Amino acid sequence: MLDHVFLEAIGVVRRALEDALLERHAPEERLQADVLLGDLSWETSYTLPGEGLSPRVSAEITLDWPTWSQTALRLSSIGEPTEDSPEINVEVVLRLNRLASRPDPERIATVLPEKGPEIDGQGLDRARPLIEEYTNPEQPSFALEVAYEGLYEIDPDKIEDHTALLGLQVLGAWIASDLVKLADLDLKHLPPEPDNEELDR
Repeated sequence: MLDHVFLEAIGVVRRALEDALLERHAPEERLQADVLLGDLSWETSYTLPGEGLSPRVSAEITLDWPTWSQTALRLSSIGEPTEDSPEINVEVVLRLNRLASRPDPERIATVLPEKGPEIDGQGLDRARPLIEEYTNPEQPSFALEVAYEGLYEIDPDKIEDHTALLGLQVLGAWIASDLVKLADLDLKHLPPEPDNEELDR
């Protein structure tokens, strides 16, 4: 049952992203299990349509399903008292890739909301922008990412009618809107690497 709940959460987010007409960056998707602790995590990456394998902008989405949350849901399902409410950790990282010059993080931050979307009343908090620099003697390149993190509390009473996870649907339209805002910035992007350029075709 516990794996089913997490897989259902993945399905809700995936459908929301595809309904928003975003394209999955297939090589980046992973479902992982910590064999010692029992934690589960799912990571995926989506881009705007037509961006190819070397997108200018992308979104990396991570859902974490820790063991203690699995235990809390199991106890609740059998009528046992528990002090903890089951939660899924949600992280969304919005990225600008292949930048030809160092970006101004303050300028980038102004086009993005200070808070992520509210998921059933629980918002995502924005972290400070992070700049990555890739050293290349011929042409250095840069990337910038802005992360949003939060918790999604699951109502065990809504598990049976499959409505407990529907709040995650808001991620699709929100991510698509913010990727468009980043893509519309007047920034110079370097062309894709030759290998990736061929694959994009």
